[in-house]
Amino acid sequence: MNVTETTGTWLTQEAYDRLQAEYDHLVNVGRVEIAKEIDERRQEGDLKENGGYHAAREEQAKQEARIEQLRHLLRTATVGEATADAGIQSGTVVVAEVMGREMKFLVGSREVAGGTDLDVFSAQSPLGAALMGKHAGEETSYTAPNGNEIPVKVISTEPFAG
Repeated sequence: MNVTETTGTWLTQEAYDRLQAEYDHLVNVGRVEIAKEIDERRQEGDLKENGGYHAAREEQAKQEARIEQLRHLLRTATVGEATADAGIQSGTVVVAEVMGREMKFLVGSREVAGGTDLDVFSAQSPLGAALMGKHAGEETSYTAPNGNEIPVKVISTEPFAG
């Protein structure tokens, strides 16, 4: 599978399963818990001056936003493993020299990087887009937001292993 041709977010199976579990928990447990919390705070009296009630409602809004974000992400995700022969694509860990400085990062999604300490650049970012399809030893450049042309040399690549 060539994940560079997808429009959704590339996810490893592990990342997809982790996000699906978070979604299921929020929908099936989190919603019930926050509704109970709001009801308990509502019973405390005057809602205008009830900080606990307003905090619970704010938490509910944040939770619903995360549910919607996860719903969209899971619906549009491409699940698979990156392959080395296609060059850099979503799911590739890249070591590159950027403006003379060596950097190691993942081209893909923060959701995939999970608990790693890797920096992440999406495939749609200026740097990510410039690197798509490139192999170790190749050079390219991208235009920074300030208009400067930034040189990049790919040192090594490997599929993200999690």
